[in-house]
Amino acid sequence: MLKRLTIKNVALIKELDLEFFSGLNILSGETGAGKSIIVDSLMLLLGSRYDPSLLKHGESEGLVEGFFEIGETSQKSLNEFGFEGDSELLITRKFNSQNKHEIRINGKIATLSMLKALMQNIVDIYGQGEHQNYILPIHHIKLLDSFAKSDFLDLPQKVKTNYLEHLRLVKEIKNLGDADERERNRDFLSYQIEEIKKAKTYEGEEEELIERRRFILGAERINEALGEAYGTLNGDESSNAVDNVRTAYRAIDSISSFSTTLAELSERLNSLFIELKDISASVGDEVDAFEFDEKDLDKIEARLDAIRTLKRKYGDYQKMQKFLIDAEATHAKLENGAELFDKLTKEKETNLKTLYNDCKELSDIRRKKAEKFEKLISQTVKDLGMPQAVFKIVFNDFPTISECEKDLSQTGLDNAEFYFSANPGQPIKPLTKIISGGEMSRFILALKVILSSADDIEVMVFDEIDVGISGIVGQEIAKKLASIAFDRQVLCVTHLSSIAAMADSHYFIKKTQSQTDTSVTVSLLDNDSSIGEVARLSGSLGISESSNENAKEMKNWSNNYKLQITDCKLQIKDN
Repeated sequence: MLKRLTIKNVALIKELDLEFFSGLNILSGETGAGKSIIVDSLMLLLGSRYDPSLLKHGESEGLVEGFFEIGETSQKSLNEFGFEGDSELLITRKFNSQNKHEIRINGKIATLSMLKALMQNIVDIYGQGEHQNYILPIHHIKLLDSFAKSDFLDLPQKVKTNYLEHLRLVKEIKNLGDADERERNRDFLSYQIEEIKKAKTYEGEEEELIERRRFILGAERINEALGEAYGTLNGDESSNAVDNVRTAYRAIDSISSFSTTLAELSERLNSLFIELKDISASVGDEVDAFEFDEKDLDKIEARLDAIRTLKRKYGDYQKMQKFLIDAEATHAKLENGAELFDKLTKEKETNLKTLYNDCKELSDIRRKKAEKFEKLISQTVKDLGMPQAVFKIVFNDFPTISECEKDLSQTGLDNAEFYFSANPGQPIKPLTKIISGGEMSRFILALKVILSSADDIEVMVFDEIDVGISGIVGQEIAKKLASIAFDRQVLCVTHLSSIAAMADSHYFIKKTQSQTDTSVTVSLLDNDSSIGEVARLSGSLGISESSNENAKEMKNWSNNYKLQITDCKLQIKDN
C-alpha cells in the first residue's frame, strides 16, 4: 500500500506531502485543480519516462518520492533485483532542468527498467489514455491468462521453455542445411581454416613489423648517429670522452685524501667513467650489429598486407582465434552432417510433440475458464448500466500438429479476441471497433473487478474512470470500487458525488493563484467537509437548502453498503 507521497516542483505543485490509507482513497476538486498532476507524479514512481515539461516553471530541480508497505510477493521481487528491504519500499525520482534524472530504490541507484519490472506487480493505474492496453487484441490473451493463472500450474513455463527449445532446434537445422548446402559450407570453412592456419600470425606481430619498418626507413640517419656517438666516445685523443673522463678521475683521485669534498668528486667521476665505458661498449655493439637489407622492406610490407587482409575478414588476433575455434567446431559437425541432421530432426519432432500436447492442455484450460470469465464480465457490465450487454471471447481454431508450427508462440497456440455488444439487437463485434468512451470506462472497471480477485496487485489507481458516466451507473461504479477496496488500496480521481460518497479517505485538491504564482494544495477532509464536497459534486450546493442533507444521506448509505461488503466477504472467508 502507498503510505506517503512527496511531490516537489512538479507542474503547479510546489511541495506536497500526502499520507494515504487503506481502503478507498478519493481525490476530488474542481476541473484543472491539479488532480492529474498527482497521478502523473505517481506514474513516475512506476517507471514512466520523465518529461522535462513536468518541472515547475522557474525551478531547477524536482522530486517525487513514494513510501510503500509491500507484501511477501513484492518483497521477494525486491530482493531478486538486489535491493535490501523487507516490508518497506522507498522509491525516489529526482530530476532537473538539464533533463537529468536519478532513480533510487531503498536508497540504491536503479535503472528505469528495474523500476518498471518491480512496480508492475505493486501498482496498477488506469487512466483516460490507458484504454489501448485493454482494447487491442494483442493484450486479450494476457488478460484471460491473468484470470486463469491459478489453474495453469506450471504449464505456461513448460510451454515457454519448450518453445524456446523448438526455436533453437529449428535454427540449428537451418544452419546445418541440406546435403549440398552442408558440402558447400564445409568446403568454405576448410578454406577459411586453412587461410588462418597457413598465415601463422601471432599476437603482436603487426606491431613488431611496424616497428621494424620504421627502423629500416630511418636506417641512414640511425647509422650516422651511431657513428657520431661512437666517435665522440672513442675518437682520437682530443675528443675521446671515455679517456678524458678517466684522466679527470685519476687527477682528482690523487688528491681525494685532502678533503671530503674531493673524495666525493672522485667517487662521482669514477661512477661516471664506469657508466660511460659501458655506454661506449653498447654503442659499439650497435655499430657492429647494425645491418639491413632494403629488400626486407618489401617483405615487411607484404606481410603487413597479409595480416591486415586477415583482420578485415576475421577481426583482430583474438577474434581471429575465436573464429578459428568456432569454424573448426562447425566443420567437425558438418563432417558428420547427415547423422547430426537426423539427430536434430528427431529431437525437434519429440520436442514439438511435447510442446503441442502442453499447448493443447493449456488451451483447454483457457477455453474452459473463458466461459466463466465471459459470464462474470457480462454480469458486471450489466450491474454497471448495460443490462443487454453481451461479452464473448473468440478463439482461433486449434491447429493440428502438422500445421501448428507457423502459429506457435511462447504463450502457446491460442489467439483470443474480446467481442462485445452493448445494445440489444446489435451483433457482437471486436471490442476495438465498437465500444464508446463511457462504455469503455465501465468495461475496464468490470475487468478490474474480476481480475482483482485473481492477481496480487496491492494498489489500484483509477484516474477519472467516471468519464461519460452519471446517475445510477455512477452509484454502481462506486459499489464496485468499494468491493475492490475491501482487500487492497484504491486511489480514485473522480467528479461524481456517488463515488466520492463511498470514500474511506477523501482528499480535496485546490488550485490557488496570486499575481506571481499558481500553486496546488491538498487537504484530507473530515466527515463534515467530505459531505460538503459530495454536495458540491452533486451540483446542488448553493441551490437547494437540502443539498447537505442529501449528501449526508449518500454518505450514510455508502457507509452502510461498505459494512454489508465486509459482512459478506467475511462470511465467504469463514466458509
